[in-house]
Amino acid sequence: MNLEQEITASDAKSSGDMGSIYSRYCDDALFVSQVIEMAQRESLQKDATWLLKQHFENGHRIDEGQVTNIAKLLPDLTCWETKLHVLQCLPYITIPSTEKIGIERFLKTCLMDKNKFVRAWAYNGFYELALQYPEYMAETKHFFELAMKD
Repeated sequence: MNLEQEITASDAKSSGDMGSIYSRYCDDALFVSQVIEMAQRESLQKDATWLLKQHFENGHRIDEGQVTNIAKLLPDLTCWETKLHVLQCLPYITIPSTEKIGIERFLKTCLMDKNKFVRAWAYNGFYELALQYPEYMAETKHFFELAMKD
């Protein structure tokens, strides 16, 4: 079985099951590329982005091209868990200057999401964007001020 087959075959999508799948495949040289490719399909997005988040939390990093590939996925993310996972990945990545506008759009969309966790992590996303690109600091402070009123 390969990574995609295991995810598809797994009936219970508990974090324990996903953690076991992650442990079996995380050291594969193509792991990140496979996960990003799987995230292009709506049926696998939630699991693929969970694996990616887990990879970052375990101390791994990705290259600029892989960040660009993730950024291309942002407009097509559908479920709130998928958006949340991606937002939780932002502290671990270096955002290429070519992707900062697309990420800003994604963050603004997430600020209006129905899910409160997505909205909260979108504020953190703006903070991460502003840390890397100071020109976003004023806008980020403005969003924080609005959030405090809400």
